[in-house]
Amino acid sequence: MSEQLIFIAALIITLGVFTYTVIRLASFFRLTRPLPVKNIDKRIGVMMKVAIGQTKIFRFPVIGLLHALVFWGFCVILIGSIEMVIDGITGTEHALKFLGSVYDIIMASGDIFAVIIAAAIIVFLVRRFFLHVRRFSGIEMTHKSHRDANFALTLILLLMLTLLGMNIGYVAGHPGGYEGVYPASKAIVTLFSLSTSDFTHSLYKINWWAHILTIFFFANYLPYSKHFHVFMSVPNVFLSRLEPLGKLPNMDSITEEVRSMLDPETAYAESPAGEEEQIERFGVLDIEDINWKNYLDSLACTQCGRCTSVCPANITGKKLSPRKIIMNVRERMNEKGPGLVKNGKEYTDNKSLIRDYITEEELWACTTCNACAQECPININHPTLIVEMRRYLVMEEAAAPGELNAIFTNIENNGAPWQFSPEDRLLWTEK
Repeated sequence: MSEQLIFIAALIITLGVFTYTVIRLASFFRLTRPLPVKNIDKRIGVMMKVAIGQTKIFRFPVIGLLHALVFWGFCVILIGSIEMVIDGITGTEHALKFLGSVYDIIMASGDIFAVIIAAAIIVFLVRRFFLHVRRFSGIEMTHKSHRDANFALTLILLLMLTLLGMNIGYVAGHPGGYEGVYPASKAIVTLFSLSTSDFTHSLYKINWWAHILTIFFFANYLPYSKHFHVFMSVPNVFLSRLEPLGKLPNMDSITEEVRSMLDPETAYAESPAGEEEQIERFGVLDIEDINWKNYLDSLACTQCGRCTSVCPANITGKKLSPRKIIMNVRERMNEKGPGLVKNGKEYTDNKSLIRDYITEEELWACTTCNACAQECPININHPTLIVEMRRYLVMEEAAAPGELNAIFTNIENNGAPWQFSPEDRLLWTEK
């Protein structure tokens, strides 16, 4: 009974902290602009293919397979974690054993995946510590970012080792039979000739508590870590942009204005009495101008660097890093978000996402080729956000590069990007 009370107390603390984090993030989402969600059936298909099937991750075949196995293993092991929570609350042991053969398959899969995931995490740590992987570096990848990644991977390794230790203690402590099937743990028990003793019972109990408490800690650490994608990647893929990559979104307000100008009946129509037209900022200057999906992207970003590694601007030495753009959104929200929540949308800290975090040089280096969006394993669309920030610079500040300003002037004066009047446009045909 005392163990139950301790477990319930730990669970309540965990849920309390997690609830605080969810409320905090929800308050940040409310600061952003709305974005409609349609085509649910198509989204389910994309989610099953990209998120569950992990199809985009296989562009790096070996490491991609290891990442996919880690993801699939977590999905299976999650069922065992749910069982542990039920056992901890009720004081039972193996509460899901009534599932019979299905239970055997789940436990066997979890036991095998624990070994596979542990091996994969060791490979990932070796790559980070001893191999120079270019896409793991960059101006945005600070020492804190690397330390965070290493710590999260170490926690995952600890989860797998404690799960194996728990299974080994359980199998060794029940030579006459036990619930479930544990092929990896049974092989270890046989190899080391472990027998029933106080040691095996202690091994089981120590690892059981270490495993579940690590899960509780990990769940509350993730929202503040780069590994938040463990929670957010599947929802982010489900809510990903469905339009073709090359299609850039228009501003509804501008579209309506052009339509009204083209329609003689509405061109000079007055607004209804008592209604004042709300002036909308063009594009994105700061964090309150982004839509909720932009912020979701920043939370889900794995910081893997696949986007930056294929960016032609970055490859040719430009300052642009698509990964940095997405990471800056999260950083800026963490900085300004609390002030906006507390003081309202009029709050300012005299900083902005553009210039204080992202330079104009970075924004104009983008070719909108969409290589970054094509490569991203969780379907983040970087160019749409970059174009929105460009849109602010052009439409609010007229701060485009000189070459573009010349084009704008030609369009205004000549109706075309070229420096020729409409009357002279076909003179080349006479030569």
